[in-house]
Amino acid sequence: MHLQTNHPYPSRRSAVLADNMVVTSQPLAAQAGLSMLAQGGNAVDAALATAIALTVVEPTGNGIGSDAFAILWDGDTLHGLNASGRAPAGWDAARFAGMDAVPYRGWESVTVPGAVSAWVSLSERFGKLPFETLFAPAIHLAENGFPVSPVIASLWARAAVELRDQPGFAATFMPGGRAPKAGEYFTSPGHAHSLRRIAQTKGKAFYEGDLAEQIAAFAAEHGSALNASDLAMHQPEWCGTISKAFDEVTLHEIPPNGQGIAALMGLGILSHTSIRDLDADDPIALHLQIEAMKLALRDAESYVADAGHMNDVTVDHLLDDGYLAKRAAEIDPARASDFGAGAPKDGGTVYLSTADASGMMVSFIQSNYAGFGSGVVVPDTGIALQNRGAGFSLDPAHQNHVAGGKRPFHTIIPGFLMGPDGPLMSFGVMGGPMQAQGHVQMVLRTQLWDQDVQMAADAPRWRVTEGLGVACETTLPDATLAALRSMGHQITLEAPDNAFGFGGAQLIHRLGARGYAGGSDPRKDGGAAGF
Repeated sequence: MHLQTNHPYPSRRSAVLADNMVVTSQPLAAQAGLSMLAQGGNAVDAALATAIALTVVEPTGNGIGSDAFAILWDGDTLHGLNASGRAPAGWDAARFAGMDAVPYRGWESVTVPGAVSAWVSLSERFGKLPFETLFAPAIHLAENGFPVSPVIASLWARAAVELRDQPGFAATFMPGGRAPKAGEYFTSPGHAHSLRRIAQTKGKAFYEGDLAEQIAAFAAEHGSALNASDLAMHQPEWCGTISKAFDEVTLHEIPPNGQGIAALMGLGILSHTSIRDLDADDPIALHLQIEAMKLALRDAESYVADAGHMNDVTVDHLLDDGYLAKRAAEIDPARASDFGAGAPKDGGTVYLSTADASGMMVSFIQSNYAGFGSGVVVPDTGIALQNRGAGFSLDPAHQNHVAGGKRPFHTIIPGFLMGPDGPLMSFGVMGGPMQAQGHVQMVLRTQLWDQDVQMAADAPRWRVTEGLGVACETTLPDATLAALRSMGHQITLEAPDNAFGFGGAQLIHRLGARGYAGGSDPRKDGGAAGF
């Protein structure tokens, strides 16, 4: 990756360069992280303060009731953390009998929230500052209020129309009976109290104490199976990473139950194509990427589940290079195809990244899944609960079939890129099914086509949908769109400000022996900050 001054894409931002870096989707949260570095904290402290602040200032994408994942380089070793929660023990197929799918909103979509456990585990193992210190900026923002930023205000207003009748939502997130407008101040004293209790007890209040009791009581009031025992049994997992090489770089992702494996598969498939011979914005290059991601996502949808339940088709089967070469051979270089799942066995979210002068780098993601998640908010706590249960399948033959104590398929994925000389890039792209596709686009743009992180974030994006469908940003040139249509792709156009549809990319790239370049997506309200 080289830093560029000749910028071909609509945004004219430049990459931010510094020894210490925070990039995320909301500037007040970035400031919270940067303040930890200024106090002598490390990249983990900065990441956690940023993540905690994001639950306050960007409730449209995450909250105290989120799940979370992280990949971090500690200066010597790469670590992976899965802090996603499991289904209530009382869930079984009979609970959803007669339904086509697990509900997308409401209590029946809520699994155990894991984000708080991620904060605790990362701080205990790698942090330098006292745990309570990490919460100070977020508590201040929740108690004293903050001006709602423009993109978040728009998403908030859209969500309020759908969620106003969900238990507890309007009382917390619709002061005066409506969503706050851009520039209006929003306060949440209940949220501040919950954060303070989590800080004081190092998370025990949330999983075993007074907050757990409030969550369980509200669940029981509405007939939910989630109970105090489900919360108390939750444990995050230091799971390591899975990876796939592309020439001299290696992409690392969290193992299933997440969709990171789809990014690895897409990159592995592309390694067996002519992608290296093409320019970044060549329509054929886009065509090959689209086809590779269709293949990878079809397989992910068919086989990926909680790792402990992938007994028939495994991670090794899906990442086998011979299998990926066979999948690549299915791509017609001149024509779009509607692929089914393969036979790999023989017979969006808020994202942030931080880095510090010592070399530590953190890739962290937490999410409620669908905006405010389930829409359920525990009264007087600010705790908005995710709707990750909607990621389960009701097909009894699927490895991702719903079951008590099982983790559902997850869309949120942090990415990390290693180079021949060590850590290279910590990055992520928010937005549901966009994420694995976005990871592949970011890796190729920064590594194969040598674009800097800001240029890669600014570049027009695409997203495969169903069948031959491809959603494209309106900033893609007309000639490119025409070429894709001529190959049989069914193109729909969406505005670049569709933060859920095309995600918001955040990237930190090492400059060499010292320093970092940070890129932040103009599709969201955030930015990169450093010193």
